[in-house]
Amino acid sequence: MKLLRIALLSAVCALAGAVSAAGLPRPNILFILTDDQGYATLSSYGNKLVATPHLDRLAAEGMRFTDAYVMPQCTPTRAALLSGQHTARNGMWHVIPWYGSPWARMTEPAFREQFPREAYNLPKGLRSAGYVTGTAGKWHLTTGADGDYNGLKPAAGAAYGFNFVAPRGPGSPNEGDKQVDYLTAQAMQFIEAHRTEPWFFYLAHHTIHGKVSAPESLVAKYLAQGAPVVGLGNATYRAAIEHLDHSVGRLLAKLDELKLRENTLVVFLSDNGGVNRLFDAKDFKGEGAGRITTLRVAELQFDNAPLREGKGSAYEGGIRVPCLVRWPGQIRPGSVEATPVHVVDWLPTLLAAADSAPPAGYAVDGANLLPLLRGGALPVRALYWHLPLYDLRWAATPSAVIREGDWKLIESFGDYFDETDTYRPVGRVELFNLRDDVGERHDLARTEPVRTARMRDQLRSWLKSVPAELPVENPRYDPTRALQETSQRPKS
Repeated sequence: MKLLRIALLSAVCALAGAVSAAGLPRPNILFILTDDQGYATLSSYGNKLVATPHLDRLAAEGMRFTDAYVMPQCTPTRAALLSGQHTARNGMWHVIPWYGSPWARMTEPAFREQFPREAYNLPKGLRSAGYVTGTAGKWHLTTGADGDYNGLKPAAGAAYGFNFVAPRGPGSPNEGDKQVDYLTAQAMQFIEAHRTEPWFFYLAHHTIHGKVSAPESLVAKYLAQGAPVVGLGNATYRAAIEHLDHSVGRLLAKLDELKLRENTLVVFLSDNGGVNRLFDAKDFKGEGAGRITTLRVAELQFDNAPLREGKGSAYEGGIRVPCLVRWPGQIRPGSVEATPVHVVDWLPTLLAAADSAPPAGYAVDGANLLPLLRGGALPVRALYWHLPLYDLRWAATPSAVIREGDWKLIESFGDYFDETDTYRPVGRVELFNLRDDVGERHDLARTEPVRTARMRDQLRSWLKSVPAELPVENPRYDPTRALQETSQRPKS
């Protein structure tokens, strides 16, 4: 009898913990973040080369975003996701560890190189709301004792809000299946262990980041179908997509098996656009490098069409990614949502779903998307990007971006690479209407001068309000090595 009373009490406590103050269910949260997975890699986004039935199921049972945005590279997106802050505010707008172009035409402002232990973040907010929190996979927000590119160290998990951090997987995340099976199994074990309490799991896959790798049997399958060994849409890349899709299917099946499907909010997102072209680093790394006139392509992976360019770029192919959200009973199945959303929106959204909120005084740049997920609308707003860096792997020069409605403006502060990948040492402002020109082929800055000036002023005002340090003409500018990249930090 005593055991029965204890069991009943435990069940009541678990039920109470799963209901918000408003009487709505507090969902479990599974956040799947993939690496370098472009917009066009899912069947539901137009991929004709690889079937993705499990991700398609997620879209059919939930909401597919057509205009979901992130930062164009790994570290910045992860920092924005966990902080709910634009990189202009949190300072992590550059990939770590440090590298830069200190003799370029424009300055690169200093950037934060470690996500602070003491900083508020998404898992901390959920844990304070009674959630048990876990993570597995790529970290890329610190270097050294707490963790690195490959993963957060279990001993440091509590400092960043995690009750559980999966141990490093077998082998390297840059070979074999890139630990997809291992990381998926870690997520499934965590979910099963905590199925009677509210939980949050952040599953950060290494795939499809280069070196692109996948199980040999799947690669052989696509080679047999005629896929190329290298180049756009190559067999290994296609195999990696299929393998990742299969892993999502395993997770969805586990939720069904444990009868957690109805009260689990699943988010699927990529950290940046896919790699269509990777430029040759030999042109800008090492002694004697830096006198670039035209970039040379070193590797082709997957076409991001209809979007322009890919990872690292301020164009849509670098920042617009697949995003799927399923929450039974809250999201209408088969929803397609065209409202632009940003990676900074996920912190306030998931905290609101958990009936939690950031501490007073904490600056949140994102919007709560729950009204949108439930079929409503958001107030009209502009989206912003702060990209004050050189990274010639992706033809990136210091820039900033604003999207307002159908219109998008890119300001390159002092130089850029043109459509022929040729370096131009002057600033430029571009304006595109994404409704009519999602491929960003028609620059309307000259034909829309009033709109261009207004949006540029709005972008500059936002950067000033944060405040964010802008690139300026570089007093160290050296034309003999202007675009030479170094990992040796300058003394000043």
